[in-house]
Amino acid sequence: MSDIQNFKPVQKYETFSYLPEMNADQVRRQIEYAIAQGWNPAVEYSEKEHAMSNYWYMWKLPMFGEQSVETVLSEIEQCRRANPGMMVRFLAYDNYAQSQGTAFVVDRGR
Repeated sequence: MSDIQNFKPVQKYETFSYLPEMNADQVRRQIEYAIAQGWNPAVEYSEKEHAMSNYWYMWKLPMFGEQSVETVLSEIEQCRRANPGMMVRFLAYDNYAQSQGTAFVVDRGR
């Protein structure tokens, strides 16, 4: 019985939640991929206690047709600064499938 480990549930959010936190380069590459697919980037934020809700606050409007990764990263950073302690996620809308192509938490609001 001593081989059994105590399971401590960890809150998981969106895509990549079961992986270690992404570094800046990995986030950049995911955004590059979303833009390369023709998906429209967007940024959302939420309080930690409401992060499992379907409703997150949208940071500005989705960036329809945005092709610059730097612009998207700048908006993520502006959202972080304007909402300290809140969780921030990146998502990208797929016009063809009329759904989200991807969504992942960029900042867990330490």
